[in-house]
Amino acid sequence: MTSQVESPAGPQSGPEGGQGSGRDAGSKEVRRLDRVIIRFAGDSGDGMQLTGDRFTSETASFGNDLSTLPNFPAEIRAPAGTLPGVSSFQLHFADHDILTPGDAPNVLVAMNPAALKANIADVPRGAEIIVNTDEFTKRAMAKVGYAGSPLEDGSLDGYRVHQVPLTTLTVEALKGFELGRKEAGRSKNMFALGLLSWMYHRPTEQTEAFLRSKFAKKPDIAEANIAAFRAGWNFGETTEDFAVSYEVAPASSAFPPGTYRNISGNLALSYGLVAASQQADLPLFLGSYPITPASDVLHELSKHKNFGVRSFQAEDEIAGIGAALGAAFGGSLAVTTTSGPGVALKSETIGLAVSLELPLLIIDIQRGGPSTGLPTKTEQADLLQAMYGRNGEAPVPIVAPSTPADCFTAALDAARIALTYRTPVFLLSDGYLANGSEPWRIPDVDDLPDLRVRFASGANHELDDGTEVFWPYKRDPHTLARPWAVPGTPGLEHRIGGIEKQDGTGNISYDPANHDFMVRTRQAKVDGVEVPDTEVDDPSGDAKLLVLGWGSTYGPITAAVRRVRAAGDEIAQAHLRHLNPFPRNLGEVLERYEKVVIPEMNLGQLATLIRARYLVDAQSYTQVRGLPFKAEQLATALKEALAHG
Repeated sequence: MTSQVESPAGPQSGPEGGQGSGRDAGSKEVRRLDRVIIRFAGDSGDGMQLTGDRFTSETASFGNDLSTLPNFPAEIRAPAGTLPGVSSFQLHFADHDILTPGDAPNVLVAMNPAALKANIADVPRGAEIIVNTDEFTKRAMAKVGYAGSPLEDGSLDGYRVHQVPLTTLTVEALKGFELGRKEAGRSKNMFALGLLSWMYHRPTEQTEAFLRSKFAKKPDIAEANIAAFRAGWNFGETTEDFAVSYEVAPASSAFPPGTYRNISGNLALSYGLVAASQQADLPLFLGSYPITPASDVLHELSKHKNFGVRSFQAEDEIAGIGAALGAAFGGSLAVTTTSGPGVALKSETIGLAVSLELPLLIIDIQRGGPSTGLPTKTEQADLLQAMYGRNGEAPVPIVAPSTPADCFTAALDAARIALTYRTPVFLLSDGYLANGSEPWRIPDVDDLPDLRVRFASGANHELDDGTEVFWPYKRDPHTLARPWAVPGTPGLEHRIGGIEKQDGTGNISYDPANHDFMVRTRQAKVDGVEVPDTEVDDPSGDAKLLVLGWGSTYGPITAAVRRVRAAGDEIAQAHLRHLNPFPRNLGEVLERYEKVVIPEMNLGQLATLIRARYLVDAQSYTQVRGLPFKAEQLATALKEALAHG
């Protein structure tokens, strides 16, 4: 879904940061809002992810800034109507730039009692709740622990509750189709989507086109879903229960001019890998094994054979990275994708890649652990694993994107480092970035970095007797990278394997002094990777507290910092893209502040590294709940840190 932003003009209606109201001639009242947070929730078979995705696409085409948070069970099909089976999709959209999916929904759409019970604690008083009354049977309510109906016992009196028989209305709307009640009822999510699209004046053409495309082989099903979607829209327009609709103006002022599309982190990462291979003029090879939440990268890259992409779904994690390392030896831009459990299995081959000094991208889409852990929940607890999770001294550069759209740029950056320095590189994304989405400005190809490399083509060393030979471990004096010799190049035959190499010649060596030299050289190569300096957001220059983050905490931290500043406090912020090596000016930055707070979705892994490296008494603020931080939660913690400073 793309939209054009021709100029950074502000919203055309409604006061900035506030709301207004008005009436169109002969229609219901229309109120103008600056932002809205909607959460769709239902059984894992109710199509909540599809509903949320379609509403997101409509919102993106309208030009709002947005951020999403899909949240779904790990089970393929959890028991219907149970709390563990609840799936939800939260969308925050606004007429200005936003950074998070929002702390609490203004509107909750609950498709059954389990969805209501699982989400009601997050809904603030005064918010709107739309419930599908058809599902509030005694049995369904008892299944989740309701002694009586929450729609009748007064427990929802603090909310604006809309009781809508979504299933019945959907079945009624589809009477003209040859569908049974159960089959027709499956379209109730489209009825709900139509109702919400009416409430917030979302475009509808793209959704109808999407349904016709999705069900192209079943046109009757496509038309039934479209009929349900239109019925939901018409219900909003005609029912007495919804007296008000809402407008959220496009966020034109939030975006530089350009062409935008809505994009998820895994899709942006996939596009970044394809772009990197094109800019490097190298074929892209993916050796992977399916694992949540990284599988979407494998699915997406398999679609791009026209760009020279070869995707290989291996029988296991070890085979996947082994094939990728073989492709790197053969001259490809090689990638392997996984999550934390897969990294553990790949660790020996990562060490081999360190020893062979070949470019290899290891994409770790982090999830909750340990072991199988929480497959569909987010965490950023693999940092120390990426840093140290191999035997011996095996240093690897680490790159971490900060937003879904930033995954594109991070992929290009990781490829730059791998190709320039002949080293495996970790890219640490996570489930929140992978599945979340936001607007992305499609870059001009001419603005992408030139990643082309030169393969070794002949002898590079002269022996004492004047003979010219090829030394596979003779290094570039600036990058310490060894030459990349494609197999089959005449005269460039050389030995590979995991046993230590002799400097220069690459022959097997057990010499203690040589091993010490090679270990220190590989470390020096990683330490010498060029990365940009840390940028600090400190408007006054007088802040005493620095908030330091990495990865997906960027949005919540930035939103929290804005709230603290709005309350009149001075606070500085810095965010790390490069975690190994750290930016060269990071130590100097840390010394400027009396207090450093590091929020992380782990138990303080970056804080541990910062304390060890810079001897700074960095304070951790952590959570490992499988969910991103809430901005208000972080803002409160930062205010407390300022108060005790």
